[in-house]
Order: sequence, then structure tokens, then C-alpha cells
Amino acid sequence: MKYQIKSILVFCTLVIFNSPFGFGQRIDQAVIQKLESAEFVKVIVVLKEQANVALAASIRGKSEKAIYVHNILQQTAENSQREIVSYLFRKGFNYTSYNIVNAIAVKADLETIDWLSNRPEVYQIIEDQEMPAERYFLTDGNVSMRSPEPTWGITNIGADQLWEKGFRGQGVVIGGQDTGYSWNESPIKSKYRGFIADTIVDHNYNWHDAIHTISPLNSDSLNPCGLDIKQPCDDNNHGTHTMGTMVGSDTNVVIGVAPEATWIGCRNMERGWGAPSTYLECFQWFLAPTDLNGLNPDPTKAPHVINNSWGCPEIEGCNPSNWGLMRQAIINLRAAGTFVVVSAGNDGPNCSTINSPAAIFEESFSIGAYASTNVIANFSSRGGVTADSSFRVKPNVSAPGVGVLSVIPGGRIVSFSGTSMAGPHVAGLVALLISANPNLAGEVELLEDIIEQSAIPTVAEKSCNEIDTTAVPNTTYGHGRINAIKALERALVSKVDQGNISQVAIFPNPSNGQMFVTGMDVKSFELYDVSGRLIRNAKSNTNYLDFGILKQGTYMLRLQGNDEVITKQIVIF
Repeated sequence: MKYQIKSILVFCTLVIFNSPFGFGQRIDQAVIQKLESAEFVKVIVVLKEQANVALAASIRGKSEKAIYVHNILQQTAENSQREIVSYLFRKGFNYTSYNIVNAIAVKADLETIDWLSNRPEVYQIIEDQEMPAERYFLTDGNVSMRSPEPTWGITNIGADQLWEKGFRGQGVVIGGQDTGYSWNESPIKSKYRGFIADTIVDHNYNWHDAIHTISPLNSDSLNPCGLDIKQPCDDNNHGTHTMGTMVGSDTNVVIGVAPEATWIGCRNMERGWGAPSTYLECFQWFLAPTDLNGLNPDPTKAPHVINNSWGCPEIEGCNPSNWGLMRQAIINLRAAGTFVVVSAGNDGPNCSTINSPAAIFEESFSIGAYASTNVIANFSSRGGVTADSSFRVKPNVSAPGVGVLSVIPGGRIVSFSGTSMAGPHVAGLVALLISANPNLAGEVELLEDIIEQSAIPTVAEKSCNEIDTTAVPNTTYGHGRINAIKALERALVSKVDQGNISQVAIFPNPSNGQMFVTGMDVKSFELYDVSGRLIRNAKSNTNYLDFGILKQGTYMLRLQGNDEVITKQIVIF
């Protein structure tokens, strides 16, 4: 269950100091320290203005939510980043502009960082530090025998019983950001959304590589997949294994919870090492996938659910200065109707070992790991969350994560253990529930409630943060062990609250001339100025309206639907 978000963006307290370089008061201390010994430093420039996407809650439909949120985020970023981007372009810097959060990544020198720190649009400048994938454990190094019988995790949660009812994830898109994916391995090849036939594959809108440079934390400069690659590849094994658990199956092996779901992927780590910029780039791509050139974003192609089997501990460079970036990205993705699954971490069994993003956030759906005995894994991180002083009860739920069989590059079937293996079971369950009740697509909070309330309550082995071991949720299992059968029962009877769906609404209003209409199917529109003069009219087959360049002021918008005509006042700024 998610609670009302009381702030749009949370960052750490700004570092105030007397800089020998003459910087403003917006630079994270880690950047200052790096500049003492390096000519250029990789930073993320966080802008003050962050889009408010709360109105997306009143929109029904996965694509409709995604279009609205993407447009608002894109508009906010374009308007507020214009002068900074122009400056960086003139100076010849390579930079990445984000809209999933309003920020810019750049490798900049002292002079540029000084200029940026004094810009009124800038909130903070933080270091773009490499971070590791969530650890996992090779349970069985030998190649396992392929078997047409479902893996223990599938039967443990009851996913195979949903298959018998015809709910196998069909019509649902699962996203994964990880070490990449060996897409042409038999169990997952035909499930790749870009797969058309044995000799026909289209990677546009289905694959993105956020790895543009070699991580300095790796010992050599030779990545086995290369950089900026145009088709899926896995440089670590980790990503392919997680995707197999979500969708994998063929005639000889059944390893995937949702075997008829399709998948898309983004590589966010270079042989296990990522950075805030690579994670943000993948989050942004999932909000509105692009073609292979990074152009023509299309939010209607966004996945229903994303699996995130990676961690970001403070000891490796993730700290309160950059936590807010990931949190805001997840807030925006949830508003766009995408369910965000996150592994809880493998730092157990002590209390408060769920201690790093993205697992610590209220908006993340964090997953613990248990064994085939239904006992929590010793390594599975425990709550409550003390890293941000929230004492939040985590994980949300727990799933199979010990001795999980799946595929890795080369087609081998091997057994891994970790919360990295538990998270994909939950992502697969989300796909099954949406295939059973398509009205749940985009309804993230309702899906979270269904999974939590249907979980099997399980007694914790010890009390953490004075939370009783028998409490539900507790700091070991969360709400309990996931149960696909009970979740299905709730999913089939769940009614999506239509709210004001029958009432026509226009977002944003005021706007710069780009608006989204909800509550009716727009067939045509007419735009009048305050004197009643018609200044725009057109037929339309989309609820996204772009009026082009208009003078600031008040206008009347007349909308024609299938069987109704309404008029709304709009304001252009």
C-alpha cells in the first residue's frame, strides 16, 4: 500500500562551504574533492523545477497515463534546460539531457561547473559515481539438466495454476534494466518484442544501451559486448538470468513466471558497474522507448512493469545527494502507469540492511528472497529502513530467490541465488495479473495492494525496530510470501476506480500549447480567442493536442467527440 507523497522531490541538505574556486553554494562535496585532483569530473546537474505529475492519477489507461506524464516531463525539461544546454553545446561538451527527472549529465571542467553552480535554474550539482549490480550467488556451477517441468519458484507461488486458467502474461510487456540480455537464447528469444521471425528482428523501441564508456572500476577496457550497441547483449550473465525467470520457456525448459509476456531491455551496467546517469537513462527510455538512434520517443510502447535487480550502496558512491534522482524517476514512472520492482539487497541477516536505493524508497516495490523451504534466505536484506531515518517497513513482499534455475548466455541453465532472483518472480506475477484483468494495466497502486494483501503472512525470525515478529507487514518477509492464486482471486474482482473518467479534463492548463485531453475520444477541435475569432481547427485521432506557437492569453477550446461537444477555457503562457 502506498501513502500520499508529501513532496515532489527530496534531496539531501545542500553543502554550504567557502570554496577556494569561487563556486556557488550548490555543489556536492564529492565534486569539490574530485576537482582538487582532476581536470574534468562527471556530474549531474539537477534543476530546481521538477514537473508535478500528480494529475496522472485521474487518467485511466496505461498509454494515456504514459503520454500525459511524458509530455509534462518533456515540456518542463525543454523549457528550463534551454540556456544551460545552449551553453554546453557552444563549449563543445558532450552531455545527456534527462526528462524522467529534470537534470543534465556532463563531464565538465572547473570553469563550467563554476558557471553552472551560479545559474538560477540549478538546484544542485552532484557526482556521477559508478555503482555495482546487486550481488548474486552461483548456487550450482554445473550445467543443469533441462526439464519441461516448471521450476520450484513457479510452482511455489502457484503461477502454473494461473496458466491452466489461460493467464500466461499475454499482452503484457516486461522491461528489464540490468547487465544486458543475450536475446537469442532459446527460452527468451521468441518472447523478445523485437523478434518477428527467425530472420527478422527489429530492435527499435525494444532495446537501448546506456553504456557509452568503460567503467573505471573494471580492470580493462575491453567490454565483450562493446559500447553503444544496437542489439541486446549481456556482458555479465546476470541480466539474462533475471529475464529467463520472468518470461523464459521453450519445449525443453520452463523457467519463466509469465511465459507469454514479451520483454524489452536496457543495459545500465558495464560488466556490473553502473552510475546514476546510466540508471536514469534507462528509466527515461522505459518512460518513452525510442528508436536505435535515441530519437522519436513513444510512451505508448512503455512496459507495464520493470525489474531492477541492482543496488546502489553508499560505500560504492551512492549517497543522499543522488538518492532523490532515483526516487523522482520512480515516482514519475509510477505516475505513468509502470510498476517498478526492486530487489531488496543481499546484505542480511541483520536488521536495517535494506539500506540503499532504490529498495529504500516508499515508491519502490521491494522484494526479499526465500528458499524452497519457505524460509527467508540468510542473505536477504531486512528492514526497517534507517538509512533515511524513515524507519519504513520493508521489504514489501518476498519471493523465491534461492537456487533459482534460469538461462545465461550460451544457453546454459544454471542456478543462482539472491534477491536479484526473487524480484523477477514478482515482475512475472504482475504480468499474469494484468493478462487476467487488462483493466489493471497502469493501475500501479491497485496492483501493489493486490499482491501485498494476497501474500501468505509469514512470521519473522526476529524483531527489528521494535516491530513484532508476527506483525504484517514485518521487516523480514514484508506482507509475506507472494501467492499468485490468491492474487488472481483479488485481481478478477478488482474494479478500477473510474473516478472522474466521464468528466473531460485538459492537462496541463495553463500550458505552452501542448495539452492532453482525458474523458473523451477527441475527433476534432476548434480553438477561439477571447473575441470569438477561430484561430485553429483540425480533425484529430489522438487526445494529444499541439497548437503550435500561440500568443500568451486565454482561449476557448471546443472539442468534438463521438457523441458529445464540450467547450473548455485554456490558458497559454
